[in-house]
Order: sequence, then C-alpha cells, then structure tokens
Amino acid sequence: MTATNRQGTARKRPVPLDQVRFWLEPGPVVLVSSAHDGERDVMVMGWHTVIEFTPSLIGCVISSANHSFGLIRASRECVLNLPTAAQLEQVLGVGSTSGADTDKFAAFGLTPEPAEQVGAPAIRECHAQFECRLHDDSLVDKYNFFVWEVVAARALASPRHPETLHYKGDGTFMLAGEIVRRRRPGLK
Repeated sequence: MTATNRQGTARKRPVPLDQVRFWLEPGPVVLVSSAHDGERDVMVMGWHTVIEFTPSLIGCVISSANHSFGLIRASRECVLNLPTAAQLEQVLGVGSTSGADTDKFAAFGLTPEPAEQVGAPAIRECHAQFECRLHDDSLVDKYNFFVWEVVAARALASPRHPETLHYKGDGTFMLAGEIVRRRRPGLK
C-alpha cells in the first residue's frame, strides 16, 4: 500500500540530486560526429536542448574529457545524427569506447558520408542528420556548453516519427512511444 498525504495523493520520496536527469532528459539520443585535421570521431549524446527556432539553435554539453571535445572545439562544427531503436547496440558500442584508440565508424558499422555544409561526416545509417556550426562558445570554457546553429538538415521521409532512444541514465533507455496530436491556436 502506498502512503498518502492529506490530499489523498501518493507521497513523493526524496530523489538523489545526481539522479534528477532520470526524469528530465526526454530528448532523443544522438550520435555526434566530428572531424578535424584528418581525424574523425563519433560520440553518444543523451542531452541537448532547442534554444531558438529561427535560426535553429541547439545547446548541449560536451565533456572536455571526451575525445570528440578537442575535434569539435578546433573545427567549430559537428553533425547531430539521429539513430533509431534498431541501432541500440551501435549506440552502446560507441558510448562505451574512446575515439582516442578506436575508429568507431569501422568498429560499429557506421558509414561516414560527406555533409553538405560542414567538414564533419554524417552517418548514413541514421534516420536524420543535422549539420551544425558553432554559434556561441561563451559558455564552453566555464560549462562545456556549446550553442550550435543547424545549417543543414535531412531526414528520411518514412517513418515520420521513428522509434528513437531516450537515455534516462544508469544504462536505462526509454523508446519513443505513441504519438498524440492536440492542435490548438498558439501552439508551435
């Protein structure tokens, strides 16, 4: 039996602060591809946020401990590639190895293909590709927070809403679920 408070609703339990992301990270996992000075890499990112619609700005944190950080910082560009649930094993492989000693494209069967506007490769197997150039790096030194402008975007026409992966932390993923539409004036 669940304990209830005076209003008759279930009581909430304290959440360790290092686990807050379990509830707040709903965005799809992306594979971030980068390249600089003849070297390329791909990393997994479980959190990013839309900052602006026009121009299309995306914010994200990339740890300076990550091998991709140096390539991204130097080139000032990347591609955010959207994998689907069918690519979970590739995502896990990419996320559990270092590009410092592994060619992740070769190791995990990912096909690099030329992007239209940036030097970083896109990943052919992914459902969508968002080419990004650095828009604002004022928070990189302090928080490793990058603000990207999407300068080119491509996605497969079908399915319109692919089954995407959403990282909840601690090795737990949620798959995109049922699509619900509720149109109202003023909604974007």
